[in-house]
Amino acid sequence: MSRVLLFLVLGGLALAEPQPAGWTTLKVDRVVFVHGIWQNEATCFGRLRRTLEERGVECIAPSLSPADGREGLEPMAQQLKDAIDLRLPPKSRFAVIAFSMGGLIARTYLQDLGGAARCQALVTLATPHHGTRAAFFHYGKGAAEMRPGSVFLNELEAGQHRLGDMPLLSYRTPMDLIIVPSTSSVWDRAVNVEVPVAIHPAMTTSRRVIDDLLTRFDFPQG
Repeated sequence: MSRVLLFLVLGGLALAEPQPAGWTTLKVDRVVFVHGIWQNEATCFGRLRRTLEERGVECIAPSLSPADGREGLEPMAQQLKDAIDLRLPPKSRFAVIAFSMGGLIARTYLQDLGGAARCQALVTLATPHHGTRAAFFHYGKGAAEMRPGSVFLNELEAGQHRLGDMPLLSYRTPMDLIIVPSTSSVWDRAVNVEVPVAIHPAMTTSRRVIDDLLTRFDFPQG
């Protein structure tokens, strides 16, 4: 392994994770998926979505654009809200499962656009809650918002009280070379789960992640 890769990996392991809070199993029959950068409905959450749909869970996974986030994350959060309002009954409740950048989009929807009133729980997979150094190598407003210390991230943290007592679950892999350091996925309001997944995008297909999720939610049995 090169010295650069070794530095990035060790950087992700530098901080100790907080002890996770308890978790109460939740009954959920609707899930909204929020994809990450460069993805859409067809390219994210395949195995996880199929697993839940086979159990009878109603799933939606809106494609948000532009998928590279060049115009910022707030317009994508508004698209997410519009898709939910259009595709789910007005008074329906649901859980949100979001990957990477999608976790920040989901939080914006929940915290700033009223989504928390309908959401039963938020699950984030490899989301840079505190930013990622990798965003310095990407273009556009969304990338700037995902850089550590950005105004966007500071405002998101300041507004997280609007989530109320919503159950929050954050998964991370210590081997993540996209979320740098990987401990950026540690969220002090959430139950934090470390899973040894080799690469960033595999967090949405990892059998270990899926099996753990199935123990934390009371999904229909199909």
